[in-house]
Amino acid sequence: MSDATEVKVPDIGGFSEVPIIEVHVNPGDQVNAEDPLVTLESDKATMDVPAPAAGSVVDVLVKVGDQVSEGAPILLLTPGDGALVAPPSLVEQQEPAPAATAPAPTVAAPAPGPVPAPAAAGVVAGTLGTHAGPSVRRMAREFDIDLGAVTGTGQKGRITKGDLLSYVRGPATPPAPAATIPAGAGIPEIPAQDFAKFGAVTARPLSRIKKLSGPFLHRSWLNVPHVTHNDEADITELDRYRKELDTEAKTAKDPYRVTLLAFLVKAAVSALKAFPEFNSSLSPDKDALILKDYYNIGIAVDTPDGLVVPVVSDADRKGIVDLSREFGAISAKARDGKLSPADMSGGTFTISSLGGIGGTGFTPIVNAPEVAILGVVRSRTAPVWNGSEFAPRLMLPLSLSYDHRVIDGALAARFARHLCHLLEDDRRLLL
Repeated sequence: MSDATEVKVPDIGGFSEVPIIEVHVNPGDQVNAEDPLVTLESDKATMDVPAPAAGSVVDVLVKVGDQVSEGAPILLLTPGDGALVAPPSLVEQQEPAPAATAPAPTVAAPAPGPVPAPAAAGVVAGTLGTHAGPSVRRMAREFDIDLGAVTGTGQKGRITKGDLLSYVRGPATPPAPAATIPAGAGIPEIPAQDFAKFGAVTARPLSRIKKLSGPFLHRSWLNVPHVTHNDEADITELDRYRKELDTEAKTAKDPYRVTLLAFLVKAAVSALKAFPEFNSSLSPDKDALILKDYYNIGIAVDTPDGLVVPVVSDADRKGIVDLSREFGAISAKARDGKLSPADMSGGTFTISSLGGIGGTGFTPIVNAPEVAILGVVRSRTAPVWNGSEFAPRLMLPLSLSYDHRVIDGALAARFARHLCHLLEDDRRLLL
């Protein structure tokens, strides 16, 4: 007893109070170096504590359910005599050794004859001659896996639990490396490239706004089945009236600008009231539609650092002048980076206007959990047939993106046509 060595829990990666889920040895058992003595299971992984050397187990100091940390004693071990003649390992104790003359490949296919009952033999067919610990063999029995078909990556070809899990996952794993697939997305990442090998490059960090909005836009694009409907409105008369108001506004005591956006907001509110599905959101369970009785219109604003979407609350209660003044204040705050989270929350419908830049149409991304967004580009003068001749008219292209789970194509077309109908006669915006 005097030469017995106390075997302690080795470094287990900083974990403490880890429960013991298996004890693989009893007093009097003989073990080889690296044979598992006990199995620990933390909330992150399962690990075996191996024997530091060959020898005989004198006493086991722990039991299943005990919690141990690094340095805790688990058993007393007396070193075995004769390094050249190693005592039988736990693997050899539990399973009959293969015949010395039998070549290894034939071990996995035993000759016909009585097969020992699984409960008595404790092995899965084809596991004879494999190098694996008791916990791995137990897992193989639970999964009904032939250990002879598993390639071991441990010392001397020993099969680890990781090898077993890799074998189980193997057939279901897609061809793309798992490391390139984001958790939960199921979409492979674009492979990284070294662009510098093709020429000179400069890395410029993304702005804070783009870092914040990028994941949100990506999530919306992946989760919302987008469809875009295009139409155009004849705003010839509306724009004439707008210019009159804008001229008066610029000469007011407190000057402001009247842009087409104010009329778009008024028309959008009227259309949302006529088609309430567009002023809604899906419930979290996706089994109900939450219809909103308030009209908060998000306005996509271009800033030097990226796109932001401040919200005009209670737009249905504001006139053209009120909206025009509010747009001026919003634009100033956006340019100065002074918009607060409250300024960009609670929207029910969004308008994204590129009218000051150009284009003929685009697909705006739905600002989820909203279900629709209106995209507007620069108006253009085009010849339009009036029944007797082609006349020049100012036409405004509109692009309506919507969530197809909530809105179908026919409803989108009716909404867009109703919106155009309102914009084509400014008197209808007063109704």
